[in-house]
Amino acid sequence: MLTKREKIAYGLGDTASNIIFQTVMLFLTFFYTDIFGISPAIVGTLFLVVRVVDAITDPLMGALTDSTRTRWGSYRPYLLWLALPFGVISMITFTTPDLPESGKVIYAFVTYTLLMLVYTAINIPYSALGGVLSGDPKERVSIQSYRFVFGMLGGLIVSACTLPLVNWLGKGDNATGYQLTMALMSGLGVILFLICFRFTKERVAAHNTSSLSWKTRMNTLWQNGPFKVLCFAAFMLLTSMVLRTTLAIYYVKYVLGEAELVTYFVTIGMIGNILGCACANPLSKRVDKKTAYIRLQYISAAISCVAFWLPGEQLALAFAVYFLWCFFTQMATPLLWAKMADTIDYGQWKTGERLTGLVYASVVFFIKLGLALGGAIAGWLLAFYGYEANTELSEHTLSGILISFTLYPAIGSMLVAFIMKRYILDNQTVERISADLSLKKHP
Repeated sequence: MLTKREKIAYGLGDTASNIIFQTVMLFLTFFYTDIFGISPAIVGTLFLVVRVVDAITDPLMGALTDSTRTRWGSYRPYLLWLALPFGVISMITFTTPDLPESGKVIYAFVTYTLLMLVYTAINIPYSALGGVLSGDPKERVSIQSYRFVFGMLGGLIVSACTLPLVNWLGKGDNATGYQLTMALMSGLGVILFLICFRFTKERVAAHNTSSLSWKTRMNTLWQNGPFKVLCFAAFMLLTSMVLRTTLAIYYVKYVLGEAELVTYFVTIGMIGNILGCACANPLSKRVDKKTAYIRLQYISAAISCVAFWLPGEQLALAFAVYFLWCFFTQMATPLLWAKMADTIDYGQWKTGERLTGLVYASVVFFIKLGLALGGAIAGWLLAFYGYEANTELSEHTLSGILISFTLYPAIGSMLVAFIMKRYILDNQTVERISADLSLKKHP
């Protein structure tokens, strides 16, 4: 049984990750189009290219961590080694040098690529660490609930503090404001990663996979049916989720016509995220994880559709609906990550090989693809509907932003629910597999 202190320490690692992840999700598109001055079509292509390249490195990083052996374990040491580089590159990405348009595009491609690569290098071992803190399937949901509550706390810091800090530190110069704000937040992230490293412990021993070829590992992994289902579900989930969160700023600024309320809108969403993650563990004790996950996707889709029909002047309802969408969407997130650990057990039970880092990295690969496609679609849709930064938009453009923010993500949630119906690891099956593995370890 893990102590609360260790679960909190593990969760603080995701606070650090989310300071960057949520900044990218919420503000990077807006930063590139409205602060740095890059066209939305180019931003969409940038997101797709960089994130696809980055995603390819995920399985490589997972295999590397599975083969790592240090006195600190296989996954924890990466938090120590990469915390500072992660912080420095995060700040550089939000720096705006005075360059011609082509130079700005090149700078954005290079710095964003570096950011995504270092994010992969520290987040893959961090994610895998959650699967080796405990071998108890029930304890895993609790671990992931702590993780995502504290992870969304990082998102809350971003949503509540970013724009006010930009205004305060920049003193009218938004470019300088973003740079200094990210320097401050990145410093906090470095500290939190080091706390996570210091107060956690790996308990599930890593299997020796160094003798397995890369082809053998991938063939073994692909025999894992539940793992493949999670990959496709994660891809579709992130595509729709990133599309919606990326367009939240544009929805508030242009559709609702309340630019000054952007901070409040994204903050109320983060509060919904935190509360939703906190409710995941109690929910999993009463409802099968698979059933709960599918039902939550249906609820998220319905809420997203409701937002389409809201009159623009109904600000309170718009805020409430966004809060509820975040609440129910993020309630499913810890369940998804707990399922990853379940598929690792299933793979070991079926093949005899425990590929912890590779499983997490491969699911994250599909998450990154969803992140890439969702961000790219957001940029392309803005361009398709004729968006031009800081101008009065036509009814056609406003309608396009509204549809893209509401109906398209709803379709994505429905597809996730459909995919998850093929997932075979219900609670009873997971407990049986865990018992079998325990008997093999302690006959």
